[in-house]
Amino acid sequence: MADFSIDPDFAEQLEWIKEFVAAEIEPLDLAFAGEGFVYDKSSIFYDEAIRPLQQVVKDRGLWSCHLTPEYGGQGYGQVRLAYMNEILGRSQFAPTVFGTQAPDSGNAEIIAHYGTAAQKERYLQPLLDGRISSCYSMTEPQGGADPGVFRCRAVRDGDEWVIDGEKWFSSSLRYASFLIVMAITDPDVSVHKGASMFLVPTDTPGLEVVRNVGVGQEPPGHGSHAYVRYDSVRVPAENLLGGEGQAFVIAQTRLGGGRLHHAMRTVGAVARCLDMLCERALSRTTQGEVLARKQATQEKIADAWIELLQFRLQVLHAAWVVDQHGGAAARKEIAAVKVATPRVYREAVLRTMQLHGALGVSNEMPLPSMLMAAVTMGIADGPTEVHKFTVAREVLKDYSPAPGAWPSEHLPERRAAARDTYADLLERAIADS
Repeated sequence: MADFSIDPDFAEQLEWIKEFVAAEIEPLDLAFAGEGFVYDKSSIFYDEAIRPLQQVVKDRGLWSCHLTPEYGGQGYGQVRLAYMNEILGRSQFAPTVFGTQAPDSGNAEIIAHYGTAAQKERYLQPLLDGRISSCYSMTEPQGGADPGVFRCRAVRDGDEWVIDGEKWFSSSLRYASFLIVMAITDPDVSVHKGASMFLVPTDTPGLEVVRNVGVGQEPPGHGSHAYVRYDSVRVPAENLLGGEGQAFVIAQTRLGGGRLHHAMRTVGAVARCLDMLCERALSRTTQGEVLARKQATQEKIADAWIELLQFRLQVLHAAWVVDQHGGAAARKEIAAVKVATPRVYREAVLRTMQLHGALGVSNEMPLPSMLMAAVTMGIADGPTEVHKFTVAREVLKDYSPAPGAWPSEHLPERRAAARDTYADLLERAIADS
């Protein structure tokens, strides 16, 4: 039976996190909005506002809790991380303050797992210390996240690898010190065996940012999702991450937990929508009574609470399966969470927008940016449709075709079998009637 319970010591930590985020971090969201402040770790803002808060978190023993103690974390399982991320999801800066900001957290995890001693010293330690940012460069312009059509190639040339191709939506590259790049190293085998990953410093010759792409209504050139071109980019052979052809194994190590963390942070955002919804319902009067007394409003609130509870329990269950049986065994549960995340988030935002009227769609509320984040969730870490296919395939593994010409629930067949089983009793019962 699934168990999501937590011990009193960790419950106390969660209460501290909740108060710390509300009092010390959420004000930064209001004063310093924008991804530049989140990822530019060379800025005066980072030195004076973020690093002191990070030190408080480190002193509390809550820094990068997804990593093992060897790398300064706590080695928390996914259930504990889920409870933490639920709180961190209410703030833009909270993941950075707690050392769990994507893509750095996932990149740190795979370097810790697959990196050599030299790679860990050069790339991992500064990342763990919060001194630099990183980028994960995988998707491509012509095929998005479908690796079957990737064209970016890496060819061995003596003691170097030469990378050629283009990548699309390499988020936070403009603030990164290095990238982790997926490229095809053997086109003659399955892409699942012919792709490799490389560590590429951002000052490497031949690395060109074609343009930085924004989302939603961000002005052109102000986004942080790079369209990047690799033009004979040369890196030393030792910059290969893991072994040649291991890109997919490495990617799954990175993505599984990351998807759950995204989802639980979304739980926090959806809970924030419920807070706004209920406050608005109790504050706004129309036609002589508060909105909270209107049947349509009560229906919205009920749906919001039910969907939040269902989603929260779904994510916690997936986290529990990972803790009990490992990420590979939770493939179906993680994919299902990925499908649910954008849908639940989108509905929560739209419902809250509707109750706020014109204010809800204005730039004086956080809801428009939350709506864009919800839509983005349906694309990030693989499109929703792909994860639906995964869920369906995994579910079908537990089933078999009907044994005969009729479905196993076909009532005439079942009724005849039942009558054969109880033929004697039926005959006597009928005779006694």
